[in-house]
Amino acid sequence: MLEVTKSATEKIAEYFKDKEVSPIRIFLNAGGCGLPSLAMDLDEPKDTDDVFDIDGFKFIVDKEFMKEAEPIKVDFTRSGFQFDCAIEFEEGCSACATSGDCG
Repeated sequence: MLEVTKSATEKIAEYFKDKEVSPIRIFLNAGGCGLPSLAMDLDEPKDTDDVFDIDGFKFIVDKEFMKEAEPIKVDFTRSGFQFDCAIEFEEGCSACATSGDCG
């Protein structure tokens, strides 16, 4: 299951206001301090992806990753996009922010 909050879709709509809307990939990325975290980027779906239509946007997630990470939640707060998922990662170092990490 993928949940994208209203505040997140509103911010995405703001981004695409003067741009052509593209699918948005949610993926595991090496985060601050080299720790993994979820991230988003524009991409095209592949045969190995799940595609979710949410509030007029296509979100794509690799099927195998989705099995491990679901449920995934994307939110937008004053500090930016925040992700939550079922995978638990180690804490980041004290010198960097770990918001956006799964877990």
